[in-house]
Amino acid sequence: MSINRRRFIKSSVALTAGMAAPVSAAVFSAGRAAASDVVNVGLIGCRNMGWGDLSGFLAHGEVRCRALCDVDGEILSARAAELERRYGRRPDTYADYRRLLDRKDLDIVIIGTPDHWHCLQFVDACRAGKDVYVEKPLANSIAECDAMVAAVRRYNRIAVTGQQQRSGPLWHAMIDYLRSGRLGRIARAHVWGNFAYAAMKPTGPDSAVPPGLDYDMWLGPAPARSFNAGRLHGSWRMCWDYGGGLITDWGVHLLDMALWGMGVETLPVETLACGGNLLFPDGGHETFDTMSVIYRFGDFMIEWENNAGVETGPYGRNYGLYFRGTNGTLVANRESWEVYPEGDRTPEVRMTADGEDHGAHATRFLECVKTRNPATPCTIENGSLCAKYAHIGNIAVRIGGGALKYDARTGRFNVDEANRYVRPSYRDPWRFPE
Repeated sequence: MSINRRRFIKSSVALTAGMAAPVSAAVFSAGRAAASDVVNVGLIGCRNMGWGDLSGFLAHGEVRCRALCDVDGEILSARAAELERRYGRRPDTYADYRRLLDRKDLDIVIIGTPDHWHCLQFVDACRAGKDVYVEKPLANSIAECDAMVAAVRRYNRIAVTGQQQRSGPLWHAMIDYLRSGRLGRIARAHVWGNFAYAAMKPTGPDSAVPPGLDYDMWLGPAPARSFNAGRLHGSWRMCWDYGGGLITDWGVHLLDMALWGMGVETLPVETLACGGNLLFPDGGHETFDTMSVIYRFGDFMIEWENNAGVETGPYGRNYGLYFRGTNGTLVANRESWEVYPEGDRTPEVRMTADGEDHGAHATRFLECVKTRNPATPCTIENGSLCAKYAHIGNIAVRIGGGALKYDARTGRFNVDEANRYVRPSYRDPWRFPE
């Protein structure tokens, strides 16, 4: 049986009981907004995801982009010019995010910078009285995740993590199906992400910093390192100082769905892992092109697998997840989910997506900002949980495997070698936000 979203919702009230309530069109109309209703937004990090996030916000007539910040002057000028062409208003531009945060007229700050910058910029934005939309993964370390959660609570801000699948009807319907019990007892959730971009070609020689790029500011709190174009745009995700590879890039999205589906809100009992740069050992990536992680719980397990440099995977999908139950297996990615029955124990079901989720995620966050509702579609607490799963998986591989256990109360692992990865050492003059 193949069904699209509208037919699925119409035919099964039980499965849609948990769907997010629709946002009122009166709250964010497409027309001109009264001055008192204007939501002023600033963007830090303009090249890729940050720009995409801003575009989702600007679809609402009430939103105005007042300021842009980027360390690359060429990108900054191009984005400012594009906004002027599209909306007739040129935003102010900054190379230093702190000057953007000094503005008193900004309600929301979008953070779309590399992962190693998220924590400082987020905490500073909260301290400055801004509400925040921060890209995933929440942070580049476990301790930074904790600092960001603490900042939201201390400064009483409205914040959301850019894990937009939390706002997707396809995924809400999947969760409702899992809650219905039709799959029977679920013993395993398996998650995978296989992408060619994550196995980098060998980087060329270091070079001079390009004109217009403030490379020292790009590094920020990360260790000093000579410039190499192979570690810059996008490729930084495969370097430990700035990102964590596929498990932090795609893993937080997909692990989020596995944790949500299994009703997990805590860290695992223990983590087992192995991996390395096995497919492309001469590549320029520092993060692992091949890895498997098992998160063990009392009566089930969640697994992560990635194979960088290739784009094939289980059930003909290069990324996705499945839930294995006694009555069948549910397989999902952003295009669809479907149920493969175990014999005749449950009917076949297939649901397809009818759009992407970024716009809905921005809309739901904007409504939370206006109503001062802290229950955003992906809270910072949930973003922290998913990021910690990714970081624990990476750490387990980096120390060579073994049964790794993390105590959230003490902030320490049971293996001393793993504890060196919990909190980064910030480069002067930057200071870790206590």
